[in-house]
Amino acid sequence: MSREYVLKETDFLVFQTDAQGKILFANEDYCHISGYGLDELIGKPENQLYHPDMPESVCNHLRETAKKGYAWNGYLKKRTKDEGFYWVFAMLFPMSDDSHNATGYTMCCRKPSPEEIRSAWLLNAAV
Repeated sequence: MSREYVLKETDFLVFQTDAQGKILFANEDYCHISGYGLDELIGKPENQLYHPDMPESVCNHLRETAKKGYAWNGYLKKRTKDEGFYWVFAMLFPMSDDSHNATGYTMCCRKPSPEEIRSAWLLNAAV
């Protein structure tokens, strides 16, 4: 059985990816909670860090929304290096160049409430 890491109220996870979703930067909170060192995360596809319980439809919606140049927000179950998991409320912001070509994405995450996690879990189960 995998272990759940519950974020603290003060945890604020931030990472940036290139247009293909490979991690370029992750802050200290992201590294600490995920269990990865920054050197292990750089170049790793961010979507590999989603927990297997995450419905592919949620991940596809996130990617398609961002590719269109729109911000996305929602609840994600993420995987830790030791195969544990944690939940976040995530806000994804696309980045683009002067010609509006996608250059990457920035995601900021905070602790969701237990009620938000239950609602997200029920919604994901229905997908």
